[in-house]
Amino acid sequence: MKTTRRHFLRAAGTTLALPLLESFLPAVGRAADTAALPPRRMVFVNLTLGLYAPDFFPKQAGRGFELTPYLEHFADLRDQFTVCSGLSHPEVGGLHSSEMSFLTTAPHPGSASYKNTISLDQFVLEKTGAQTRHPCLVFGSHQGSLSWTRNGVRIPPETDPAAVFRRLFVTGTPEEVRQQERRLRQGHSVLDSVRAETAALQRRVTPRDRERLDQYLTAVRDVEQRLHNEEAWAHRPKPQVDAKPPGPLPDASDLIRRADMLLSLARLALQTDSTRLVTISIDPDGGMPPIPGVSETRHNLSHHGQNLDKIEQLRKIEHAELDILHSFLARLRDTAEEGGRLLDRTQVFIASNLGNASSHDTRNLPVMLFGGGFKHGQHLAFDEKNNAPLARLFVSMLQRHGIEADRFGSGHGTLTGLEMA
Repeated sequence: MKTTRRHFLRAAGTTLALPLLESFLPAVGRAADTAALPPRRMVFVNLTLGLYAPDFFPKQAGRGFELTPYLEHFADLRDQFTVCSGLSHPEVGGLHSSEMSFLTTAPHPGSASYKNTISLDQFVLEKTGAQTRHPCLVFGSHQGSLSWTRNGVRIPPETDPAAVFRRLFVTGTPEEVRQQERRLRQGHSVLDSVRAETAALQRRVTPRDRERLDQYLTAVRDVEQRLHNEEAWAHRPKPQVDAKPPGPLPDASDLIRRADMLLSLARLALQTDSTRLVTISIDPDGGMPPIPGVSETRHNLSHHGQNLDKIEQLRKIEHAELDILHSFLARLRDTAEEGGRLLDRTQVFIASNLGNASSHDTRNLPVMLFGGGFKHGQHLAFDEKNNAPLARLFVSMLQRHGIEADRFGSGHGTLTGLEMA
C-alpha cells in the first residue's frame, strides 16, 4: 500500500502534527525536489519602544563584527542572522504613530491627510493565497497591530494566549462544529445581503462616496474569502501538540510573560503548519514591569534623557525582551524538518519603528533578520544620516519567499549586501 502522511497519522491513531519526512515525498525526483517542497514562512516582530542604540549596534561593519551587549543574546545564532544599521522608512515620522507604518511604509503617519496602505504580511497573503487553516496570525501583547488591509484598515490583534491556543489546537464537540457551520452560513447570508444593498446604493451616491463604497466592498470580499477558508477546514481535525494550554493572562504590566506566551504560540503554529505568516506587536501598556531593579514604566524609561539610572533600568527590561526572543529563535533552530530546521525556512524580522525612543526619532532603526535562507553572519551598515529605505529589505524578503516583486512601498530593489544562501 502506498505510504502517505495521512495513512501514517491514521495508523498511529493520532492527529499529532509530524514534521515533513522524506518518506512521504514522491519517490521520483525526491532528492531534486526536496528543497522546493518545505513551506516558506515569515514572522514579523515590532518592539514598539525601540532598543537602546549604544548597546545594540555593532561598531564594525561586515563579517567578524564584535557582538554588542544586546547581540550577545544571539551568540549561538551568529551565523543565522544579519543586523542592519542606517535603515528607516522615508517620510515616516509621527512619533509613536510610526507604528502604523512599520510594515506598510505609508508616509506621514499621524497627519490629517494620512492614509495607510497594505502591510507586508497581507501583501504576501494576497500573492500566496490561504495555504493553511489560519492564513495569518496577528498577535499583540496589548492592543498594537502590525497588520493592515489593502484599504488601510487595521486588523485587530489577538491578545489572549489561552483563546488563541483553543482556536489553534482544541477541536470542539460535534455539536460545536455544527454550530460553527451554522454561523458560517449565516455570515455568508449577511454578506450576500450587504453586497446587494451596497450595489444598489452605488448608483445613487456621489463619486467620492462610490469610492468609499468600493473600499467597503473590498473589505466585504476579504471577509467572504476568510469564511470560505474556514468552511474548507471545518471538518479537518486540528493538530495536537505536546504543550499545555497557557494559563491565565498575566497582568497588563507583565509585558515579558505576555510576549513570551505569544511567541510560544507562534512557534507551535509554525511547527504544525497551522499558519505561515505571523505578526507580533510587543507594545507595553504603561504599567511597571515586574522585573527586579525596575521601578518605572517601560515608556517612561524609554524617554531616559540620558539619565544613567533610567538607562540601567531600561537595559534590564530590554535584556528580558531579548531573552524571550532568543528562546523563540533557538526553538525554531532546534526543530527539525526534512532536510533542515524550522528556522531555515522561516524569515524572522525583528525591529522597531523607533530608532531613538527617547527623542521619538524614526531614523536608524534597530533591525535584525534571522533564518529564511540568507547568507547571514554580518552587519550591513548604511549611512546613519541619509538612511537607506528599510523597505528594500522587504523586497529581498519577498523575493526569498518566492514572490516576484521588485518594489514594495518606499522600497525599490533589494537590499545591497543581503544575498540568498
